Amino acid sequence: MKTKFVFAVALLAAMGAFSLPVSAMLPALDSQGAALPTLAPMIEKTSPAVVNIATRGRVRVQDNPLMQDPFFRRFFGVPDAPRERPTQSLGSGVVVDAAKGYVLTNNHVIDKADEITVTLRDGRSLSAKVVGRDPEADVAVIQVPAQNLTALPLADSDKLRVGDFVVAIGNPFGLGQTVTSGIVSALGRTGLGIEGYENFIQTDASINPGNSGGALVNLRGELVGINTAILAPGGGNVGIGFAIPTNMARDIMRQLVTFGEVKRGRLGVAMQDLTPELAKAFNIKEPSGAIVARVEKESPAAKAGLEEGDVVVSVNGNPVRSAAEVRNTVGLLRVGDKVALGVVRDGKPRTVTVQLGQPSQPARADMGELHPRLAGATLGPIENDSPLRGQGMAVLDVEPGSRAWNAGLRKDDLILSINRQPVRNLEELNRAVKSARRLLLNIRRGGGGLFLVIQ
Repeated sequence: MKTKFVFAVALLAAMGAFSLPVSAMLPALDSQGAALPTLAPMIEKTSPAVVNIATRGRVRVQDNPLMQDPFFRRFFGVPDAPRERPTQSLGSGVVVDAAKGYVLTNNHVIDKADEITVTLRDGRSLSAKVVGRDPEADVAVIQVPAQNLTALPLADSDKLRVGDFVVAIGNPFGLGQTVTSGIVSALGRTGLGIEGYENFIQTDASINPGNSGGALVNLRGELVGINTAILAPGGGNVGIGFAIPTNMARDIMRQLVTFGEVKRGRLGVAMQDLTPELAKAFNIKEPSGAIVARVEKESPAAKAGLEEGDVVVSVNGNPVRSAAEVRNTVGLLRVGDKVALGVVRDGKPRTVTVQLGQPSQPARADMGELHPRLAGATLGPIENDSPLRGQGMAVLDVEPGSRAWNAGLRKDDLILSINRQPVRNLEELNRAVKSARRLLLNIRRGGGGLFLVIQ
């Protein structure tokens, strides 16, 4: 027991000696007058910049479709029920600009919120407004009145190393501000399916529900990440948490503050990681980079001369190790920006400069915006693994009781044509329904097909 205690003190002392400046480490004394390492001075300095966020909103109640039938309700005497219910959620945020009152948080913390209340460490509650949000990267910026606020300095997250000590500050389970510590377990985590753009810091500092949007800081008290998600197979914390790096959050925040949104430029390619086998086949010495698997016709990449089989090894002079890194880097650029891609073609290096174009059509679309008789249906592309991919559009959702629902559309239907015109994308679908009084839909449902007439 004594050995474990001595080892723990030695480890903490090492943390203080190598990670904290002397000014940030004011040691306490034990009963014998010896100095004890502590993170308290740093926490006391940074915690006022981490805030609690409470939201209120309303969502539509999804009940049984029979309850939407007025004849059923009248026959069985079913009373009218509210079509909406109030919602509330708790999360965290970080003050990053005290002069302007900007608070950085996760998009999912304030999503669908009608009211946002920010509670400071000193007990003050302030009403906040949304400056901008980016669902793809799960980043949002809100603003509170700039009155005696404390902001956290932003560190260069690219300088983080696995093994660096970090501290997570947030509001787990609505308990109030809570501090946990750990290390950086991994960097550049992607492919988790949590967000559209992923480049996570992984940490074993405890992150729980309510910590979302809170601060991940280094031992200098600088913000290195925004706590976002946990991997919890059993429903609780198992020491695997994820944070958005500050460099990524900073770039997104600048666009949100300036434009209110992130309007990402389009490159127009599909890429995959360069494996050792592919590197050998393409005569690449180092298996690091991304190979261009497909170039869309008439896309910015095609116009710039990028070809299938090109291996992208750098973006704007910065080396890239995977397709996800290319996507994340380009995803922070806007329409009209130029990006220099360092590629290897036929074993020879070259540079291809691409001017990013307008983003492609949205992955999802509200059909009510295209035709009022289809209101309540949400459409998107057919899944990649379907043999009908590229031959129609998928019904992603249908709101019970809506006009689309009453017309017979159901979730997972595949619309192949409208008025005998193929609808392989939203552009074709828009042309097919434009000015049409009657809609004849050719639908694939399950293993069969049918026609629907909507008048």
